[in-house]
Amino acid sequence: MYFSRKCKITFICHGATIYSDEFRFSDVENYPPITEAGYEEIDKICDYLRKRGVKNDKIYSSSASRCLQTAKLISKVYKKDFDIAEGLKPRKCGSFNGKTFEQVERENPELLQRLISQPNIATPDDAESVTDFITRVSNTINTLVEENIGNRIIIVTHPDVIKAAICDALNIPHSGMQHIYIKTGSATQISYFESWKSLVYSDYTPL
Repeated sequence: MYFSRKCKITFICHGATIYSDEFRFSDVENYPPITEAGYEEIDKICDYLRKRGVKNDKIYSSSASRCLQTAKLISKVYKKDFDIAEGLKPRKCGSFNGKTFEQVERENPELLQRLISQPNIATPDDAESVTDFITRVSNTINTLVEENIGNRIIIVTHPDVIKAAICDALNIPHSGMQHIYIKTGSATQISYFESWKSLVYSDYTPL
């Protein structure tokens, strides 16, 4: 059963927003929407899915507007609706919300260092800890895998959610999540087996 694949997931990162372009923290559901450049990114992803013949049995999306906008375009490729999975929301970033990494580093470098080096501590205090976030994402994905045994599914979500999924799949220490880069409008694929997980490719961005 070691090599028995349970499910293959293609993660699609939502299209670019004015926040993602500036590397800002963001956990707000209805803002910001994807930009014109973001739509262009997703058009390329849709073309990639068509040309590669990426098979799909089910589509899931985060409930954030930028993901819903992206999922609607993906769903047209497969001519099927998508379901919302609440556990695919971005990490709650508290008072960091809307700020760039540079702003946080300038205003409170100790907090930024704590975010990176102590993932089990909520940073800032009104945020979700990185460890709790990765656990939440892992639990959500495991549930979707069990509901889709033998299937290939697409999950439309946020960069941090995909980074959390990679940490979980490869058993990367939670402090390493901040060192993983996932671009908007990119595709990442992970296969889930009975006893292990395999990262097939990551952060693929069609030209």
